[in-house]
Amino acid sequence: MTEATTQTTPLARLGRLMVDWPLIPLVGLLIGLVVVLEIMQPGIVNERWIGNTIRFAIPLAMLAACQTLTMLTGGIDLSVGTVATVAAYLTATLTPIIGAPAAMSIAMLCALLVGLMNGIGIAFARVHPLIMTLGTGLIVTGCLLVYQRFVISTGAQYPAFLVWLGTGRTWGLPNGLFLFLPFAVFLLWMQRRTGFGRLIYAIGSNEAAARLSGVRVWQVHLALYSLSGVIAGLTGLLYLGQNKTASLSLALPLDLPSVAAAVVGGTSIFGGRGGYGGTIIGALILTVLATMLTLLQMPEGGRRILYGAIILAVTALYIRLTDRG
Repeated sequence: MTEATTQTTPLARLGRLMVDWPLIPLVGLLIGLVVVLEIMQPGIVNERWIGNTIRFAIPLAMLAACQTLTMLTGGIDLSVGTVATVAAYLTATLTPIIGAPAAMSIAMLCALLVGLMNGIGIAFARVHPLIMTLGTGLIVTGCLLVYQRFVISTGAQYPAFLVWLGTGRTWGLPNGLFLFLPFAVFLLWMQRRTGFGRLIYAIGSNEAAARLSGVRVWQVHLALYSLSGVIAGLTGLLYLGQNKTASLSLALPLDLPSVAAAVVGGTSIFGGRGGYGGTIIGALILTVLATMLTLLQMPEGGRRILYGAIILAVTALYIRLTDRG
């Protein structure tokens, strides 16, 4: 009798809902935040606000894709903000010298190389992903500082296509959707409908069992972190078009929010559970929350404290509810 009662408690039902239908509570939370925002400042929720919210959420959702994919294997990628910054800075500073197409190609090649470096260290040297990506991020930052000394006099130029993609609108919606929608569809298809996606979940659920089943885990890690580097590079190009500034810290503020978006979206930091659909909603939730904090005039330090608290609170709550469920 006691066991049956425990299984039907509201807390247990909520835990089961989060496991079986994770998008439902996330969408409910997003709608609730939008309602609160409208109450805080009546009239703020309109067509222009919706367009701006989507525009600002796109780079965060793309960078959070790196965290989602790596977290599904029980890892994490702390170099994504640095890689995005490198891609943006190289594009802006090389465009006046060699033209936009060549500059963007070199930027994406560098992003791929950083991801490949992460994959090699994790796959072959068996370095923990947190340590490996943190180390490569620091190395790349140092290289970028050295590179800056040689191009400081060349100036910066922002490719017109990236500016159109980052700041333009079509039918009231941001042009960034032309990049993001195919990107999101591809990731959602990949994680659920391909062998590579199933291998990611298998490794995250039980890496030892995956190895015994014949899975070449090193190949998955190599491909996964290389893909993460490419995604971070694309995000950097889009972010450059949005901000139109060549900064050595351009995308670094997105590092912590990208982890928070994945966690809020229901991706387990322990691996094997979650998906990119929830991460997209998580990015929208954090973007709406950022608007609320702006209205409250909360400083950047307070926002970082809040993001850290969100990661801890959501992780603890998720574990508690799903364990009960």
